[in-house]
Formats: sequence, structure tokens, C-alpha cells
Amino acid sequence: MKHLLTATALSALMALSTPVMAETPDDQLIVAFTMTNVLSMDPAAITGGEAVQILNNLYDALVELDPKTGALSPRLATSWKVSDDNMSVTFTLRPGATFASGNPITAQDVKFSYDRLMTLGQAQSSNLASRGFTAEAIDTQFVVVDDMTFQLNLPQADDPKLILMYLSQAGVGSILDSKLVQDNAGDDMGQQFLTNNSAGSGAFTLGQWRANEYVILTRNDAFWGDAPAMKRVLMRHLPESQSQRLGLAQGDLDVGFSLAAPDLRALEEDKNITVETVPSNGFYYLAASVGDEKFANPKVREALRYLIDYDGINGAIMPFFGVKRQGVINSRAFGAMDDPGYALDVEKAKALLAEAGYPDGFDTTLRVISTQEFLDSATAIQGTLAQAGINAEIITGDGGQIYGAMRDRQFELLVGRGGGGQQPHPDSNLRAMVYNPDNSQEAGLTNFQSWRTSYQDEELNTAIEAALV
Repeated sequence: MKHLLTATALSALMALSTPVMAETPDDQLIVAFTMTNVLSMDPAAITGGEAVQILNNLYDALVELDPKTGALSPRLATSWKVSDDNMSVTFTLRPGATFASGNPITAQDVKFSYDRLMTLGQAQSSNLASRGFTAEAIDTQFVVVDDMTFQLNLPQADDPKLILMYLSQAGVGSILDSKLVQDNAGDDMGQQFLTNNSAGSGAFTLGQWRANEYVILTRNDAFWGDAPAMKRVLMRHLPESQSQRLGLAQGDLDVGFSLAAPDLRALEEDKNITVETVPSNGFYYLAASVGDEKFANPKVREALRYLIDYDGINGAIMPFFGVKRQGVINSRAFGAMDDPGYALDVEKAKALLAEAGYPDGFDTTLRVISTQEFLDSATAIQGTLAQAGINAEIITGDGGQIYGAMRDRQFELLVGRGGGGQQPHPDSNLRAMVYNPDNSQEAGLTNFQSWRTSYQDEELNTAIEAALV
């Protein structure tokens, strides 16, 4: 079932019931998780780990990362060769592989997928855009050598392995059935069609999707790899932790994601249920918009660091979800430094606020999606902010409402999750968290947290580029 589920949070969980508990047929699986941030099935437009969990089953990429070792492995490409000057990568495609439609997978499909990604310029294009790939240069950067050979030409000095890591991801690296998409494209490059339909070669096809209700995946009998064990997968939107816990205990669910810590502790006592934590490399974070006058002041941002009860949140809310980390590179990455050691210190925070011109604090808003660990963390932060006079009104909503405001740069404070880490390389965190090559509103670099928060540091940008090359 390696194609079915992918953990995406810093320490996301999978609560798996044993087969004897499941009342569903042996070839059907029922999964419950939160879909508030699943806004589209279009690989070019997806955001958030939950959408990745779905698309990993629908689409293939040229390469994949081994889930245990992080090594690059063949997928739709059986082999690839990096040029001596590190400026191009030539891929040989898998012979005989087809899309779910039956159409053969060719180099033309690969070029179409990357051309479309960069031309639309939506969220998933950001990583390649940061490496110099542009919509204007698609015909020189993405080249069909012949039906089974594709060449990727790098626009600037870079680490080719990191580019390959990008292309292993669902979204940016998803290869689309160009004939199927073009037959249903209209004048929008297939955006409307792909919002509710799949056009991939993955182990499953998209049977049906209803936003914030369910996703039905159906086995792709034309799948080129090992036949999936499941004939049908039902993914349910079930954000309430207690509902997932009850469903698992009663055998109505086979898999549950994102339960609250108290429910997971209780499930650990059930011998028929396995609670499994799978580490990832992203972050839960508190974001502050530098576009807001208050948070543009470095002393105010420093005060925020002393108004978080790290140990309290880590002990009461984050077991099974994450571990304390205060740096921008995940603790498992090579080159990661130790934490700076911030701790809750209300008096120090008050002093910093007074130096910044806010001796009595101020009013602000704190946005958070309506999912348990996010809400619990936001409530805890709201309480400690108040101790220094910062009155934060919590605004809740789904992914479109909360992260949409962040992508539009229309927020003050926000509790979220992200920050790269999809690749086993520190650049993945750095580029997602602190890199911002163009801070203008027109740049629309919505996949970069620094752009979303209106923060830019040219010295950091230069250091990140230098470290990579």
C-alpha cells in the first residue's frame, strides 16, 4: 500500500486497525481525515499535505524518493543521466506504461505536464520558478528528444539532484495524460476538468470527489506497476477526533489521520488498533505578517518568541503530531543547528513590547483552520499572548479561508503547517520558510512562507543560493 498513504505533518499519524476489525470487504479501505484544505484535484493547483495524500494515488512522477532512505528511485523514468556540466538531465521513459485511459505515456506527456505547470503559474510552480524555470522558456527548458526520451535543461547553476527531488513530488512532478486533458481542456488548459477528474497513471483513478465530504478512489486496472491490493478506497472528511476514534474502535474505519492526543492515548490501549507515527520534515508554525505595521517591528516579533509555551504545547497537544523545534531546518536534516532555546518569558516579552512602543500591548487577529491540533495550539498561544497585553481574536475557517488569506497576504497572525521538507535536503526547508526572491505583490510566490508573510532578507537569499550550488 505504499502508493496509498503518505504522512505529511512533522510527525503525522496513521492509526491502523487490523483486518479482523474491518467490516468492509477485504479489497475496500475506508480512510478518515480532514479535507478542509483540499480545494482542487488539479496537480498544478493543489496546496497542503492532505491533497498530496490523495494525488499520490492518482498520478506518477518521473522519479520517486524511497520512503525509508530518501534515495531517488525510478518511476515513470527507468533511468536518467546528468550531463557533465550539471546543466541537463536526460530521462529514459518506462516502455509499455500507459495512463488509466489506455493512452501510452510518452515524452510529449511529460513536456505537456511541465509546460502546463509553468504556464498556469499556480502554487505548484513556485519551486521550479525559484530555480529559474519560466513559462517563457518552456521550449528550451523542457525538450522532447523522442517519444521515450525527455530532456530537462536547467536555466542556471544548480544541484540537479534537488531538482529531481522536486520532480518526485505530487503536484509539481505529476505527469498528466496530455490527450485526455486536451480533449477536455476548453480555453482554461483543463483546469475545470482536472478540478474534479484525474488524468494520471497512478494506482487509482478518481471516482468521485465532494469537497469537505468524501473522495472515492477506484483501482486502476491498467496500472503499470504491482496491482493495488484495494479495489476501492473511500476517503471521508471526518475532522472530529472523537468521531474517528469511535469509527476505528467499532471497525467502521480502517485508517484514521489527525486524531487528538487524548484519543490516540486511548486507542493505544486497544490491542486491535495500531497507532503509528511517521515523521516528516515540515513544521507547525506561528506566522506573523511583516506587512502589518506592528509585526514589521523586529522587537514585536522577538516578543512573540517569548510568548509561546513551547513545552506546554509539546506535552499536551503535540504528542503524536510533532516535536519541539525552533529552527527553520528540521532536526533530521544534515547541517541542522541546535535550537536557540526560546522559552515562555512574559516579562521579557513585555519589555520588548515596551521598547517597540506597545507598553500596553495591542489587539490583533489569529487565524487557524478548524482542525483539533491547530485549534488547540492557537488557543494556547492566545492565552500566553494575553499575558503580555496582546489580545488576539481567533478566526477559524477551512483551508481556503485561512490559507487563502495568507496567500493573499491579508492576515496578522496565523497558526499553520508547512515549510517544505518534502526533500531530504536542508534547502527544502530554507526555500519554503525564509527564501523570497521577489517580495512584490505581483510576484505571487504563494508557495513561499516568507512571501506570504511579506518578509524578505537579501543576505539570507544569497546565503541559501550559495549553500546549494
